[in-house]
Amino acid sequence: MSSELLSPAGSPEKLKYALAYGADAVYAGIPKFSLRAKENPFKDHLLKDAIDYTHKMGKKIYITANILPPNRKIESFKKSLAQHAEMGPDAFIMADPGMIQFALKEFPEIPIHLSVQTNTINWSSVEFWYNLGVKRVILSRELSLEEITEIHARVSGMELESFVHGAICIAYSGRCLLSNYFNHRDANQGTCTNSCRWEYDIHEEKGKDMEEYVPIKGQYAIEEKQRDGELMPVEEDEHGTYIMNSKDLRAIEFLGPMKKAGVVSFKIEGRSKSIYYLSLVTRAYRRAIDDLEENRNFDPSLIEEIGKTANRGFTSAFLVSAANRDTERFDSPQESNQPQIFGGQVVNERSGWMEVDVRNRIELGDEAECLSPSGQYKFKINAMETIAGESISVAHGGNGTVWVQADGPVEPYALLSLLKNTV
Repeated sequence: MSSELLSPAGSPEKLKYALAYGADAVYAGIPKFSLRAKENPFKDHLLKDAIDYTHKMGKKIYITANILPPNRKIESFKKSLAQHAEMGPDAFIMADPGMIQFALKEFPEIPIHLSVQTNTINWSSVEFWYNLGVKRVILSRELSLEEITEIHARVSGMELESFVHGAICIAYSGRCLLSNYFNHRDANQGTCTNSCRWEYDIHEEKGKDMEEYVPIKGQYAIEEKQRDGELMPVEEDEHGTYIMNSKDLRAIEFLGPMKKAGVVSFKIEGRSKSIYYLSLVTRAYRRAIDDLEENRNFDPSLIEEIGKTANRGFTSAFLVSAANRDTERFDSPQESNQPQIFGGQVVNERSGWMEVDVRNRIELGDEAECLSPSGQYKFKINAMETIAGESISVAHGGNGTVWVQADGPVEPYALLSLLKNTV
């Protein structure tokens, strides 16, 4: 069975870029019943149009309906599933057992993929869902290759899907209460505010079981009577304390072992990420999968390609037992050494020029890279014009489109990237 590359479709436009850059399948959410409820444009007829477009391209689309509904949402959830079942998706991605049971009974023609929200971490659970009629399980991110291998060996009939790239939750694959606790926006209802990425200052007050704060080598620690003199460090630097800010998952170099372990679908996280991020990451994994299927060695330059996108640094987390367990980024919420940034989205072209919807400041003399589904080339920006044809030296993000003189072909779905040391 050929490996599937599954990319996020956070909007109709992103869906088209994901498919153009090499995804075999995409996943998009029902606005009220998936975990991207607060930023999901797939309303009214747009999801039906997305399904039709994807099928026209010969690809698959899975519809996410993976909230854990309270009583008040059950009937509307059922009604929504019925409406979307008529649209002909290739699968529903679901988490709630009651809703899964309903979907299996009412829409047996539509496969059910078990959401990562169920935190499936052992073969016994996989066997339970297999016997219930679930077609595929999206495995918890907390699993190692050895554990995936055992799951596949014991329940070989179940398709296994695994995340290979993107954000990692601080809780068991999404079941987090921080956002709900802090500002009443529930991650399990699709309105997470990513509280785990915030900057925190830690203050622990002296209690009846505490001694005084004890300075140790420029840091502070708290000595507790109940700990028999052991010290608990509380560390902070000039950036603050990002104590729950997980690095991003990157498993592109481990696709071979993952396939051998039984994974049939490699999933990229990021329905809320930019088109630039989506396109570059999808293209890199497309090339890695193609090399894997054709028995070519892994190309390490793909890691550099991924590094051009915004990230928090990378980790293989729990996947590889002997891997670096340095999984949190404590100094800032974002990687500061990203070599390139998103200059803009190419929306039109004419001979020797590209029309760019500007996302970050572009200036004459900048070193740039034109990225497209088939490849890329670098060039220096020597001329820019407004839409009216007036020459300009600087273009700012958010101010519309400009014409940029290109130094090569401009393909559909092209993107403009800027080398960071020039901006």
